[in-house]
Amino acid sequence: MKAKEIMVRQVYKVKEEDTVRAVIEKFLSHRISGLPVVNDRNEVVAYISDGDIMRYIGKHDDYIFGSYLYTAVIKGDNNEFQDRVRNLLPLNVMKIAQKKVIAVDAEEDIEQIAAILGKKRIKKLPVLNRGVLVGIISRGDVIRHSFQSIL
Repeated sequence: MKAKEIMVRQVYKVKEEDTVRAVIEKFLSHRISGLPVVNDRNEVVAYISDGDIMRYIGKHDDYIFGSYLYTAVIKGDNNEFQDRVRNLLPLNVMKIAQKKVIAVDAEEDIEQIAAILGKKRIKKLPVLNRGVLVGIISRGDVIRHSFQSIL
């Protein structure tokens, strides 16, 4: 079975010039946890997930490092949680999205897709045809299509 046979063709996505507010609105309205970020040619340039949001709004501790000659402290957060949440919304999505995107070709076999999802510990894979986004495959899609005929 190939990616093109099990992928979801209706892909929710955001443009690279969108704000994080647009991402959060799509997360909430469509009950999803990740979105490909595309350019004007519908090529995937990044991926943003709920984990990226959590890393931004979560508390950042002070980081202390030093050597024999000096010690430096990089201050963590002085802002309150609600301030970090509000400050995130107007940011450009590319400020926090992951630019190194793992994707699969529409002709990729399901067993290779399962291996990638498992080894890389990711939830979804954008599906590309000649570099253009044509679908998305989640862990659930692989499970459903792998086991539905034998259960």
